[in-house]
Amino acid sequence: MRHARRRVVRRVTRLAAVGGLLLGGAMVTNAVASEPPDPSIGVPYSARPATSMGTDLVSRLGTSRTAGSWVDSAGRPVVAVTDEKAADEVERAGARAKMVRHSMSDLKSATATLRSAPRVPGTAWALDYKSNEVVVRGDSTVSASDWSRLTDVAEGIGGFVRMERTEGTFTTRVNGAQPILSTAGRCSAGFNVTDGTTDYILTAGHCGPDGSVWFADDRGRKQVGSSLKGSFPGDDYSLVKYDSGRAGEGADVVAVGDGKGVRITGVADAEVGQKIFRSGSTSGLRQGEVTALNATVNYPEGTVTGLIETNVCAEPGDSGGPMFADGVALGVTSGGSGDCRAGGTTFFQPVTKALTELGVKLIVAKQAGGTGASPAPAASQGAASPGSSAPVTGEDVSGLLTRLTDPRNVGPGLLVIAGSLVALVATRWIRAEQDRKAYRQYYSATWG
Repeated sequence: MRHARRRVVRRVTRLAAVGGLLLGGAMVTNAVASEPPDPSIGVPYSARPATSMGTDLVSRLGTSRTAGSWVDSAGRPVVAVTDEKAADEVERAGARAKMVRHSMSDLKSATATLRSAPRVPGTAWALDYKSNEVVVRGDSTVSASDWSRLTDVAEGIGGFVRMERTEGTFTTRVNGAQPILSTAGRCSAGFNVTDGTTDYILTAGHCGPDGSVWFADDRGRKQVGSSLKGSFPGDDYSLVKYDSGRAGEGADVVAVGDGKGVRITGVADAEVGQKIFRSGSTSGLRQGEVTALNATVNYPEGTVTGLIETNVCAEPGDSGGPMFADGVALGVTSGGSGDCRAGGTTFFQPVTKALTELGVKLIVAKQAGGTGASPAPAASQGAASPGSSAPVTGEDVSGLLTRLTDPRNVGPGLLVIAGSLVALVATRWIRAEQDRKAYRQYYSATWG
Protein backbone atom coordinates (compact mmCIF):
# COMPACT_ATOMS: atom_id res chain seq x y z
CA MET A 1 0.00 0.00 0.00
CA ARG A 2 2.84 2.38 0.88
CA HIS A 3 4.54 1.83 -2.49
CA ALA A 4 1.24 2.29 -4.30
CA ARG A 5 0.67 5.56 -2.50
CA ARG A 6 4.14 6.81 -3.48
CA ARG A 7 3.36 6.00 -7.11
CA VAL A 8 0.09 7.99 -6.90
CA VAL A 9 1.87 10.98 -5.33
CA ARG A 10 4.57 10.92 -8.02
CA ARG A 11 1.89 10.71 -10.66
CA VAL A 12 0.04 13.71 -9.25
CA THR A 13 3.29 15.68 -9.05
CA ARG A 14 3.89 15.05 -12.74
CA LEU A 15 0.34 16.11 -13.52
CA ALA A 16 0.76 19.37 -11.65
CA ALA A 17 3.58 20.29 -14.00
CA VAL A 18 1.47 19.90 -17.12
CA GLY A 19 0.52 23.30 -18.52
CA GLY A 20 -3.24 23.84 -18.66
CA LEU A 21 -4.24 21.29 -16.04
CA LEU A 22 -4.02 23.77 -13.22
CA LEU A 23 -4.67 26.91 -15.25
CA GLY A 24 -8.09 28.50 -15.25
CA GLY A 25 -10.00 27.08 -18.19
CA ALA A 26 -12.62 24.60 -19.31
CA MET A 27 -12.77 21.07 -18.01
CA VAL A 28 -9.49 19.45 -19.03
CA THR A 29 -9.83 15.70 -19.30
CA ASN A 30 -6.42 14.39 -20.32
CA ALA A 31 -5.51 13.68 -16.72
CA VAL A 32 -4.32 10.26 -15.60
CA ALA A 33 -7.23 8.19 -14.36
CA SER A 34 -6.88 5.52 -11.72
CA GLU A 35 -8.59 2.15 -11.94
CA PRO A 36 -11.05 1.63 -13.47
CA PRO A 37 -9.41 3.67 -16.28
CA ASP A 38 -12.40 4.06 -18.55
CA PRO A 39 -15.75 5.66 -17.75
CA SER A 40 -19.03 4.37 -19.05
CA ILE A 41 -22.19 6.04 -20.20
CA GLY A 42 -24.25 6.40 -17.07
CA VAL A 43 -27.89 6.77 -16.23
CA PRO A 44 -30.03 7.40 -19.34
CA TYR A 45 -31.84 10.71 -19.38
CA SER A 46 -35.13 8.83 -19.65
CA ALA A 47 -34.50 6.70 -16.60
CA ARG A 48 -36.31 7.37 -13.36
CA PRO A 49 -33.79 8.92 -10.99
CA ALA A 50 -32.88 7.22 -7.75
CA THR A 51 -35.22 8.20 -4.94
CA SER A 52 -35.35 7.73 -1.21
CA MET A 53 -38.01 6.04 0.82
CA GLY A 54 -39.51 9.42 1.72
CA THR A 55 -39.80 10.51 -1.90
CA ASP A 56 -41.37 7.18 -2.85
CA LEU A 57 -43.95 7.51 -0.08
CA VAL A 58 -44.84 11.05 -1.14
CA SER A 59 -45.31 9.86 -4.71
CA ARG A 60 -47.48 6.95 -3.62
CA LEU A 61 -49.69 8.85 -1.18
CA GLY A 62 -50.24 11.89 -3.41
CA THR A 63 -50.04 15.65 -3.10
CA SER A 64 -53.29 16.06 -1.18
CA ARG A 65 -52.17 13.77 1.66
CA THR A 66 -48.51 14.72 1.90
CA ALA A 67 -46.38 17.87 1.89
CA GLY A 68 -42.88 16.72 1.05
CA SER A 69 -40.19 14.70 2.78
CA TRP A 70 -36.72 15.26 4.21
CA VAL A 71 -33.88 13.50 5.99
CA ASP A 72 -33.48 14.16 9.72
CA SER A 73 -30.17 14.50 11.55
CA ALA A 74 -30.08 10.77 12.20
CA GLY A 75 -30.50 9.98 8.51
CA ARG A 76 -34.08 8.76 8.86
CA PRO A 77 -36.63 9.83 6.22
CA VAL A 78 -39.47 12.04 7.47
CA VAL A 79 -42.72 12.52 5.53
CA ALA A 80 -45.14 15.39 6.13
CA VAL A 81 -48.72 14.03 6.05
CA THR A 82 -52.16 15.56 6.40
CA ASP A 83 -54.19 12.64 7.80
CA GLU A 84 -53.81 9.78 10.28
CA LYS A 85 -54.20 7.04 7.70
CA ALA A 86 -51.31 8.44 5.69
CA ALA A 87 -49.26 8.69 8.88
CA ASP A 88 -49.88 5.00 9.61
CA GLU A 89 -48.74 4.02 6.12
CA VAL A 90 -45.56 6.05 6.50
CA GLU A 91 -44.74 4.50 9.88
CA ARG A 92 -45.36 0.98 8.58
CA ALA A 93 -42.95 1.62 5.75
CA GLY A 94 -40.21 2.48 8.26
CA ALA A 95 -40.17 6.25 7.91
CA ARG A 96 -41.26 8.88 10.43
CA ALA A 97 -44.51 10.79 9.87
CA LYS A 98 -45.09 14.42 10.80
CA MET A 99 -48.64 15.72 10.82
CA VAL A 100 -49.02 19.09 9.04
CA ARG A 101 -51.89 21.37 8.17
CA HIS A 102 -51.12 22.24 4.55
CA SER A 103 -50.70 19.72 1.75
CA MET A 104 -48.30 19.85 -1.16
CA SER A 105 -51.23 20.97 -3.29
CA ASP A 106 -51.68 23.96 -0.97
CA LEU A 107 -47.98 24.84 -1.12
CA LYS A 108 -47.84 24.64 -4.90
CA SER A 109 -51.02 26.68 -5.24
CA ALA A 110 -49.34 29.38 -3.14
CA THR A 111 -46.27 29.47 -5.39
CA ALA A 112 -48.52 29.67 -8.46
CA THR A 113 -50.16 32.76 -6.98
CA LEU A 114 -46.77 34.30 -6.28
CA ARG A 115 -45.67 33.65 -9.87
CA SER A 116 -48.79 35.32 -11.20
CA ALA A 117 -48.06 38.52 -9.25
CA PRO A 118 -45.95 41.29 -10.88
CA ARG A 119 -42.34 40.13 -11.02
CA VAL A 120 -39.98 41.69 -8.47
CA PRO A 121 -36.25 41.20 -9.22
CA GLY A 122 -34.29 40.33 -6.09
CA THR A 123 -36.95 38.01 -4.66
CA ALA A 124 -37.05 34.24 -4.30
CA TRP A 125 -39.34 31.64 -2.79
CA ALA A 126 -39.11 27.96 -1.98
CA LEU A 127 -41.08 25.19 -0.27
CA ASP A 128 -39.91 24.62 3.31
CA TYR A 129 -41.16 21.10 3.99
CA LYS A 130 -39.98 21.08 7.60
CA SER A 131 -41.99 24.15 8.60
CA ASN A 132 -44.84 23.44 6.15
CA GLU A 133 -44.48 26.92 4.71
CA VAL A 134 -43.63 28.77 1.55
CA VAL A 135 -40.71 31.07 2.37
CA VAL A 136 -40.45 34.31 0.37
CA ARG A 137 -37.17 36.22 0.56
CA GLY A 138 -36.32 39.70 -0.63
CA ASP A 139 -32.73 40.89 -1.00
CA SER A 140 -31.29 44.35 -0.39
CA THR A 141 -32.27 45.59 -3.87
CA VAL A 142 -36.02 45.19 -3.28
CA SER A 143 -37.65 48.52 -2.50
CA ALA A 144 -39.99 48.99 0.45
CA SER A 145 -42.94 49.56 -1.86
CA ASP A 146 -42.29 46.39 -3.89
CA TRP A 147 -41.86 44.38 -0.70
CA SER A 148 -45.10 45.79 0.68
CA ARG A 149 -47.01 44.79 -2.47
CA LEU A 150 -45.56 41.28 -2.38
CA THR A 151 -46.43 41.01 1.31
CA ASP A 152 -50.03 41.87 0.47
CA VAL A 153 -50.07 38.99 -2.03
CA ALA A 154 -48.65 36.63 0.59
CA GLU A 155 -51.20 37.67 3.19
CA GLY A 156 -53.95 37.00 0.68
CA ILE A 157 -52.69 33.43 0.28
CA GLY A 158 -52.66 32.60 3.98
CA GLY A 159 -50.58 32.33 7.10
CA PHE A 160 -48.32 29.59 5.73
CA VAL A 161 -46.38 32.05 3.56
CA ARG A 162 -43.42 33.44 5.51
CA MET A 163 -41.78 36.70 4.43
CA GLU A 164 -38.07 37.27 5.10
CA ARG A 165 -35.60 40.01 4.14
CA THR A 166 -32.04 38.88 3.44
CA GLU A 167 -28.71 40.65 3.16
CA GLY A 168 -26.80 40.77 -0.09
CA THR A 169 -28.36 40.30 -3.52
CA PHE A 170 -29.64 37.32 -5.49
CA THR A 171 -27.35 37.14 -8.48
CA THR A 172 -26.08 34.58 -10.91
CA ARG A 173 -22.57 33.56 -10.00
CA VAL A 174 -20.79 34.94 -13.06
CA ASN A 175 -17.87 37.14 -12.10
CA GLY A 176 -18.09 40.37 -14.05
CA ALA A 177 -15.80 42.36 -11.75
CA GLN A 178 -12.45 40.61 -11.76
CA PRO A 179 -10.50 40.07 -15.02
CA ILE A 180 -9.88 36.35 -14.58
CA LEU A 181 -10.54 34.59 -17.88
CA SER A 182 -12.45 36.86 -20.21
CA THR A 183 -13.50 40.40 -20.88
CA ALA A 184 -16.77 39.85 -19.01
CA GLY A 185 -16.34 37.13 -16.38
CA ARG A 186 -16.05 33.39 -15.94
CA CYS A 187 -17.86 30.23 -14.97
CA SER A 188 -17.02 26.69 -13.85
CA ALA A 189 -17.40 23.43 -15.70
CA GLY A 190 -19.92 21.03 -14.20
CA PHE A 191 -20.27 17.39 -15.25
CA ASN A 192 -19.27 15.57 -18.43
CA VAL A 193 -22.21 14.20 -20.41
CA THR A 194 -22.75 12.50 -23.77
CA ASP A 195 -25.44 11.89 -26.35
CA GLY A 196 -23.75 8.63 -27.34
CA THR A 197 -21.88 10.24 -30.21
CA THR A 198 -20.45 13.50 -28.87
CA ASP A 199 -19.32 14.53 -25.39
CA TYR A 200 -20.19 17.81 -23.69
CA ILE A 201 -19.71 19.80 -20.49
CA LEU A 202 -22.93 20.44 -18.57
CA THR A 203 -22.80 23.90 -17.02
CA ALA A 204 -25.06 26.87 -16.19
CA GLY A 205 -27.19 28.42 -18.92
CA HIS A 206 -26.55 31.99 -17.83
CA CYS A 207 -22.82 31.65 -18.54
CA GLY A 208 -23.29 32.36 -22.22
CA PRO A 209 -25.73 32.11 -25.12
CA ASP A 210 -25.58 29.51 -27.88
CA GLY A 211 -22.45 29.94 -29.95
CA SER A 212 -20.32 31.20 -27.07
CA VAL A 213 -16.70 30.03 -27.39
CA TRP A 214 -14.94 28.65 -24.31
CA PHE A 215 -11.20 28.77 -23.61
CA ALA A 216 -8.89 27.02 -21.16
CA ASP A 217 -6.43 29.88 -20.77
CA ASP A 218 -6.35 33.62 -20.24
CA ARG A 219 -4.99 34.41 -23.73
CA GLY A 220 -7.68 32.74 -25.77
CA ARG A 221 -5.26 30.25 -27.31
CA LYS A 222 -6.69 27.00 -25.95
CA GLN A 223 -10.20 26.68 -27.26
CA VAL A 224 -12.19 23.92 -25.60
CA GLY A 225 -15.62 24.14 -27.19
CA SER A 226 -18.78 26.10 -27.89
CA SER A 227 -22.10 26.51 -26.06
CA LEU A 228 -25.33 25.11 -27.43
CA LYS A 229 -28.79 24.05 -26.25
CA GLY A 230 -28.81 26.48 -23.35
CA SER A 231 -31.87 27.43 -21.32
CA PHE A 232 -31.91 30.66 -19.30
CA PRO A 233 -34.02 32.13 -17.82
CA GLY A 234 -36.74 29.63 -17.01
CA ASP A 235 -34.08 26.97 -16.38
CA ASP A 236 -30.34 27.41 -15.93
CA TYR A 237 -28.38 24.83 -17.91
CA SER A 238 -26.42 24.55 -21.14
CA LEU A 239 -24.02 22.26 -22.96
CA VAL A 240 -20.50 23.08 -24.11
CA LYS A 241 -19.60 20.83 -27.03
CA TYR A 242 -15.99 19.67 -26.95
CA ASP A 243 -14.19 20.72 -30.13
CA SER A 244 -12.63 17.27 -30.27
CA GLY A 245 -15.98 15.59 -29.66
CA ARG A 246 -14.57 13.67 -26.72
CA ALA A 247 -14.21 14.49 -23.04
CA GLY A 248 -11.19 12.21 -22.80
CA GLU A 249 -9.68 10.25 -19.95
CA GLY A 250 -10.94 11.12 -16.49
CA ALA A 251 -14.32 12.29 -17.79
CA ASP A 252 -16.05 10.69 -14.81
CA VAL A 253 -14.19 12.79 -12.24
CA VAL A 254 -14.80 16.28 -10.84
CA ALA A 255 -11.97 18.18 -9.22
CA VAL A 256 -12.20 19.27 -5.59
CA GLY A 257 -8.86 21.06 -5.27
CA ASP A 258 -5.36 20.16 -4.09
CA GLY A 259 -4.96 17.72 -6.96
CA LYS A 260 -7.85 15.56 -5.81
CA GLY A 261 -10.99 14.47 -7.57
CA VAL A 262 -14.24 12.63 -6.89
CA ARG A 263 -15.49 9.89 -9.17
CA ILE A 264 -19.12 10.42 -10.24
CA THR A 265 -21.04 7.14 -10.14
CA GLY A 266 -24.65 8.18 -10.75
CA VAL A 267 -27.30 10.88 -10.69
CA ALA A 268 -30.25 11.53 -8.37
CA ASP A 269 -32.71 14.15 -7.19
CA ALA A 270 -31.68 16.08 -4.09
CA GLU A 271 -33.51 15.71 -0.77
CA VAL A 272 -34.19 18.29 1.91
CA GLY A 273 -31.76 17.72 4.79
CA GLN A 274 -29.19 16.01 2.58
CA LYS A 275 -25.53 16.82 3.23
CA ILE A 276 -23.91 17.98 0.01
CA PHE A 277 -20.67 19.31 -1.45
CA ARG A 278 -20.10 21.88 -4.16
CA SER A 279 -16.92 22.54 -6.13
CA GLY A 280 -16.22 25.74 -8.05
CA SER A 281 -13.37 27.57 -9.71
CA THR A 282 -13.50 30.55 -7.33
CA SER A 283 -14.12 29.14 -3.87
CA GLY A 284 -13.15 25.49 -4.33
CA LEU A 285 -14.79 22.70 -2.34
CA ARG A 286 -17.53 23.70 0.10
CA GLN A 287 -20.03 21.76 2.20
CA GLY A 288 -23.61 22.43 3.15
CA GLU A 289 -27.14 21.08 3.28
CA VAL A 290 -30.19 21.08 1.05
CA THR A 291 -32.70 23.40 2.72
CA ALA A 292 -35.60 23.48 0.24
CA LEU A 293 -36.73 22.32 -3.20
CA ASN A 294 -38.76 23.77 -6.08
CA ALA A 295 -37.23 27.20 -5.48
CA THR A 296 -38.00 30.17 -7.72
CA VAL A 297 -35.45 32.99 -8.04
CA ASN A 298 -36.15 36.32 -9.72
CA TYR A 299 -32.68 37.24 -10.95
CA PRO A 300 -32.19 40.63 -12.61
CA GLU A 301 -31.82 38.74 -15.92
CA GLY A 302 -35.02 36.74 -15.49
CA THR A 303 -36.86 34.17 -13.40
CA VAL A 304 -35.62 30.59 -12.91
CA THR A 305 -37.85 27.92 -11.35
CA GLY A 306 -37.47 24.39 -10.00
CA LEU A 307 -34.14 25.04 -8.28
CA ILE A 308 -32.53 23.32 -5.29
CA GLU A 309 -31.97 25.69 -2.35
CA THR A 310 -28.97 25.12 -0.08
CA ASN A 311 -26.98 26.85 2.65
CA VAL A 312 -23.63 26.08 1.01
CA CYS A 313 -21.72 29.21 0.02
CA ALA A 314 -20.69 30.19 -3.50
CA GLU A 315 -19.06 33.18 -5.13
CA PRO A 316 -18.92 34.79 -8.57
CA GLY A 317 -17.14 32.45 -10.96
CA ASP A 318 -18.57 29.31 -9.33
CA SER A 319 -21.52 29.26 -11.76
CA GLY A 320 -22.03 25.91 -13.43
CA GLY A 321 -19.86 24.04 -10.94
CA PRO A 322 -21.02 20.62 -9.68
CA MET A 323 -23.01 19.78 -6.56
CA PHE A 324 -22.81 16.17 -5.44
CA ALA A 325 -22.97 13.76 -2.49
CA ASP A 326 -21.28 10.37 -2.16
CA GLY A 327 -20.25 10.52 -5.80
CA VAL A 328 -23.82 11.17 -6.97
CA ALA A 329 -24.44 14.16 -9.26
CA LEU A 330 -27.23 16.42 -7.98
CA GLY A 331 -26.98 19.91 -9.47
CA VAL A 332 -25.01 22.66 -11.19
CA THR A 333 -24.54 26.05 -9.53
CA SER A 334 -27.01 28.71 -10.63
CA GLY A 335 -26.79 31.68 -8.26
CA GLY A 336 -27.52 33.00 -4.80
CA SER A 337 -26.60 35.62 -2.25
CA GLY A 338 -23.68 36.14 0.10
CA ASP A 339 -20.17 34.74 -0.17
CA CYS A 340 -17.87 32.22 1.51
CA ARG A 341 -16.80 34.69 4.21
CA ALA A 342 -20.23 35.65 5.53
CA GLY A 343 -22.17 32.65 4.17
CA GLY A 344 -25.37 32.81 2.17
CA THR A 345 -27.91 30.91 0.10
CA THR A 346 -27.02 29.15 -3.17
CA PHE A 347 -29.39 27.69 -5.75
CA PHE A 348 -28.70 24.79 -8.11
CA GLN A 349 -30.22 23.55 -11.34
CA PRO A 350 -31.18 19.87 -10.82
CA VAL A 351 -29.06 17.62 -13.03
CA THR A 352 -31.92 15.17 -13.59
CA LYS A 353 -34.07 17.77 -15.33
CA ALA A 354 -31.17 19.10 -17.39
CA LEU A 355 -30.34 15.60 -18.66
CA THR A 356 -33.96 14.98 -19.55
CA GLU A 357 -34.43 18.27 -21.39
CA LEU A 358 -31.11 18.07 -23.23
CA GLY A 359 -31.38 14.41 -24.20
CA VAL A 360 -27.96 13.45 -22.83
CA LYS A 361 -26.56 11.00 -20.29
CA LEU A 362 -24.11 11.54 -17.47
CA ILE A 363 -20.67 10.00 -18.00
CA VAL A 364 -20.03 8.00 -14.85
CA ALA A 365 -17.46 5.61 -13.42
CA LYS A 366 -17.89 1.91 -14.04
CA GLN A 367 -18.79 -0.04 -10.95
CA ALA A 368 -16.12 -2.43 -9.72
CA GLY A 369 -16.57 -5.78 -11.44
CA GLY A 370 -19.37 -4.42 -13.62
CA THR A 371 -19.79 -3.35 -17.19
CA GLY A 372 -22.06 -1.07 -19.13
CA ALA A 373 -24.25 1.58 -17.60
CA SER A 374 -23.84 2.00 -13.89
CA PRO A 375 -26.91 2.33 -11.69
CA ALA A 376 -27.84 5.58 -10.02
CA PRO A 377 -27.10 5.25 -6.30
CA ALA A 378 -29.69 6.47 -3.85
CA ALA A 379 -29.30 10.00 -2.60
CA SER A 380 -27.12 10.19 0.47
CA GLN A 381 -28.51 10.10 3.96
CA GLY A 382 -27.18 12.19 6.80
CA ALA A 383 -23.50 13.11 6.91
CA ALA A 384 -21.62 12.45 3.71
CA SER A 385 -18.13 12.61 2.34
CA PRO A 386 -17.76 13.90 -1.22
CA GLY A 387 -17.21 10.34 -2.38
CA SER A 388 -16.61 7.14 -0.51
CA SER A 389 -15.85 3.52 -1.24
CA ALA A 390 -17.68 2.44 1.89
CA PRO A 391 -20.12 4.10 4.29
CA VAL A 392 -18.43 6.58 6.59
CA THR A 393 -19.74 6.76 10.13
CA GLY A 394 -18.83 8.35 13.43
CA GLU A 395 -17.47 11.56 11.96
CA ASP A 396 -19.13 14.85 11.17
CA VAL A 397 -18.93 16.58 7.81
CA SER A 398 -16.38 19.13 9.02
CA GLY A 399 -14.01 16.33 9.96
CA LEU A 400 -14.54 14.66 6.63
CA LEU A 401 -13.81 17.88 4.78
CA THR A 402 -10.60 18.29 6.76
CA ARG A 403 -9.56 14.75 5.85
CA LEU A 404 -10.45 15.31 2.23
CA THR A 405 -8.26 18.37 1.86
CA ASP A 406 -5.34 16.85 3.77
CA PRO A 407 -2.63 16.12 1.16
CA ARG A 408 -1.63 13.02 3.14
CA ASN A 409 -4.94 11.39 2.27
CA VAL A 410 -3.99 10.31 -1.22
CA GLY A 411 -5.31 6.80 -1.58
CA PRO A 412 -8.33 4.63 -2.26
CA GLY A 413 -9.79 5.00 1.23
CA LEU A 414 -11.96 7.98 0.30
CA LEU A 415 -12.55 7.56 -3.43
CA VAL A 416 -11.02 10.98 -3.66
CA ILE A 417 -8.64 9.63 -6.26
CA ALA A 418 -5.56 11.78 -6.35
CA GLY A 419 -4.37 10.05 -9.48
CA SER A 420 -7.69 10.84 -11.19
CA LEU A 421 -7.20 14.57 -11.51
CA VAL A 422 -9.54 16.43 -13.80
CA ALA A 423 -9.07 20.17 -13.65
CA LEU A 424 -12.57 21.50 -13.26
CA VAL A 425 -11.30 24.99 -13.77
CA ALA A 426 -12.53 28.43 -14.54
CA THR A 427 -14.22 28.92 -17.91
CA ARG A 428 -15.93 31.81 -19.59
CA TRP A 429 -17.53 32.52 -22.93
CA ILE A 430 -16.58 34.60 -25.95
CA ARG A 431 -19.58 35.22 -28.18
CA ALA A 432 -17.88 34.58 -31.54
CA GLU A 433 -14.53 33.66 -33.07
CA GLN A 434 -13.76 37.29 -34.02
CA ASP A 435 -13.67 38.20 -30.31
CA ARG A 436 -10.51 36.14 -29.78
CA LYS A 437 -8.23 39.09 -30.59
CA ALA A 438 -10.07 41.41 -28.18
CA TYR A 439 -9.84 38.70 -25.53
CA ARG A 440 -6.04 38.56 -25.83
CA GLN A 441 -5.70 42.34 -25.94
CA TYR A 442 -7.78 42.67 -22.78
CA TYR A 443 -5.41 40.46 -20.83
CA SER A 444 -2.37 42.17 -22.25
CA ALA A 445 -3.72 45.46 -20.86
CA THR A 446 -4.79 44.20 -17.47
CA TRP A 447 -2.19 41.60 -16.61
CA GLY A 448 0.82 42.97 -18.50
